[in-house]
Amino acid sequence: MESIITSVFYFILSFGVLITFHEFGHFWVARKLGVKVLCFSIGYGKPIWKKTMGPDQTEYIVAALPLGGYVKMLDEREREVDPEEVHRAFNRQKLSHRTAIVAAGPIFNFLLAIVAYWAIFMLGVTGVKPIVGEVQQDSVAQVAGFVVGDEITSVGGTITPTWNVAVLALIEESLADHEVEVLVVTALGAEVSRLVDLSHLAAELEEGGVLNSVGIVPMRMQIPAVLGRIEPGSPSEKAGLNTGDTLLKADGVSVENWSDWVELVRSKPNVLINVVFLRDNVELIAELTPAEIMGDDGVAFGRIGAGVQYDPDKNNAFIVKQQYGVVDSLFNAVQKTWDVSILTLKMLYNMIFGEISLKNLSGPISIAQYAGDSASIGIVAFLTFMAVVSISLGVLNLLPIPVLDGGHLMFYLVEFVKGSPVTLETELKAQQVGIVILLMTMAFAFYNDLARIFN
Repeated sequence: MESIITSVFYFILSFGVLITFHEFGHFWVARKLGVKVLCFSIGYGKPIWKKTMGPDQTEYIVAALPLGGYVKMLDEREREVDPEEVHRAFNRQKLSHRTAIVAAGPIFNFLLAIVAYWAIFMLGVTGVKPIVGEVQQDSVAQVAGFVVGDEITSVGGTITPTWNVAVLALIEESLADHEVEVLVVTALGAEVSRLVDLSHLAAELEEGGVLNSVGIVPMRMQIPAVLGRIEPGSPSEKAGLNTGDTLLKADGVSVENWSDWVELVRSKPNVLINVVFLRDNVELIAELTPAEIMGDDGVAFGRIGAGVQYDPDKNNAFIVKQQYGVVDSLFNAVQKTWDVSILTLKMLYNMIFGEISLKNLSGPISIAQYAGDSASIGIVAFLTFMAVVSISLGVLNLLPIPVLDGGHLMFYLVEFVKGSPVTLETELKAQQVGIVILLMTMAFAFYNDLARIFN
């Protein structure tokens, strides 16, 4: 229950920020171009906070449903306008001004992503080096010649310092439906080129991720099973375990590393475990019963309330940190925002034309889980989540679908070509079609969320 509340909280927080920034783009540019703004609303439905202020007596609203927002401007198509204020009506603005106002929302989403990535690169992004730990039999990776110990240094010309970058590069290359050159450094230090066939990867992405489809299992860091911080009142404290204890056996089975221990504990909620551990070079025995925690997927798992004692110096061979100065961070932030935007467009294109399964489409439930999970990891992970979602909102809003900003921009393009605005009747009919498309997309995304939960 606690994890659900956390996910909902960070979902509302993140979307509140993203929507506010998007709508502020419309609001700010409209005000700068002299258009009168009547209302600035974050959310839909019944207002939970409302205030009127400013020379134009603009109404500011925070509404109950945090899944969108709007900026209402003076417009002769919606109400009668005082002759003295006609020049401030949105519909009376020249085409370039209307285009700038509508485009400002998505542009501000991209600017927010740049700011987030800027902060991320200045704080430093820690990742795991892309070293192959296992190559699955009869897989694409085995055919390409991958072996255990290969460190992937580039994919299709993209430098890959971490698994995260390598996976994104593989996804992007898979959308082109071709073979890609992957450069690796072998365990013996030799630089080798592997040619990987990604022709069927895009259609298989929903089955278990890109690495699973390629047939690569990342090499795991062998972190010793040494207890770190013990939470007060936790099962670990009740069992008499202390910080620095080294776990040796559980129910007679050797504990090789921390991952083995975590997997064992999670599989035994409310089940007594006989633990052999080492303290001050003396073997001791304890009885430990993990607490039962209910996960977001409805499956219970065990938890003992103890962290791992981690020495980063022992795992430098696996860890890399990308950190830059102010100027370089800004340059990398702009580049990253561009790369993720292009990848998002390619993913959408391939979904529309059936190259990628629509099962990859996520709805509010999945996004809320991602928000909660990223926030629990740390500020860098949460900022990364915010940046990716902000880019997604920017790209989606630029799609030429009536009702969205991109739909309005499409009408303005037609107006520019034919020399006169699209008729109000045509615009209204197109918006009805756009609403149907959006509702169908939202329904399918929500269905995907439920399918993931029940599967």
